[in-house]
Amino acid sequence: MFILTNARGMTAKFFSRGATLAELHVPDRLGKLDDLVLGFDKMADYDSGANHHYGCTTGRFANRIRHGKFTLDGVDYQLAVNCGPDHLHGGTSRSLDKVMWSGEQLADKLGVRFTYESPAGEENFPGTLSVAVTYTLSEDNALRIDYEATTDKPTIINLTNHSYFNLAGHDGPNILDHELMIDADRYTLVDEHIIPTGEFGQVAGTPLDFRTRHKIGDRIAETDGGYDHNFVLNGEWGTLRPIAEVFDPRSRRLMRVATDQPGVQLYTANGLSGQPGKGGTPYQRHGSFCLETQNFPNAPNQPNFPTAVLRPGETYRQTCIYAFDFE
Repeated sequence: MFILTNARGMTAKFFSRGATLAELHVPDRLGKLDDLVLGFDKMADYDSGANHHYGCTTGRFANRIRHGKFTLDGVDYQLAVNCGPDHLHGGTSRSLDKVMWSGEQLADKLGVRFTYESPAGEENFPGTLSVAVTYTLSEDNALRIDYEATTDKPTIINLTNHSYFNLAGHDGPNILDHELMIDADRYTLVDEHIIPTGEFGQVAGTPLDFRTRHKIGDRIAETDGGYDHNFVLNGEWGTLRPIAEVFDPRSRRLMRVATDQPGVQLYTANGLSGQPGKGGTPYQRHGSFCLETQNFPNAPNQPNFPTAVLRPGETYRQTCIYAFDFE
């Protein structure tokens, strides 16, 4: 475990398995610290079936790929089919969330850098991928995540962090009263398996309209069991910009999210049903939320989506910032 603590008491803890954010203790307006992310007390517990990708670095390709198939430079590739008929989150036994990374705490004690070399053919992805994830904790209570990757052969890549948040605490009530804003006018339309069709829809007049801050629970009943949607973010891909904020009226905590990616996946823990987590806490459906900044799902199969291809001589880079305050 690696531990980062700033002068205001905010503390982040990480496991090498999956370069995982395991704990995030954030003060409220009275200075009370609560751990805001779901997870387990021991690293070994992340190997259990109760783990729903808590806090991990997700890849090589986060989110879904239709039928696990893509074609790159005329060569067809078949990835694991591990989510119905499709591929999800990089595979089964050797996806980035399940391997051991090398970790090194930075000299200022406010950062940790994880590195991993994924050999060619791991989970059937082409090319040897050298990837690094650096977490940095600022003195103004922001956790920054910087990703870098290079390859020796053309490949595809899409990385994200899969933390589940509850701003009242990982053991707090459900997040339906959390107020959410997402700076997105559009979202990717999907088929019955949540695979983007390549077309875009307008959020206006739908339960996906979070352009002004309101409760997550206001229109969740109009969705198919909860939110699991990719939003097409406003602003320029490659430019770090604020894209979302979440406010918890109980703790008065406010989380702001910034990214340079084109999309963010909102997920409201629809698949949880009381699985035990830290301290035996049962993690319930809609008891947490994810805001996964990333490229669009199924991007390798949609030429009108931002490219997911990484070639030799190029460096994949992206940044996500989760910043905390209170109102």
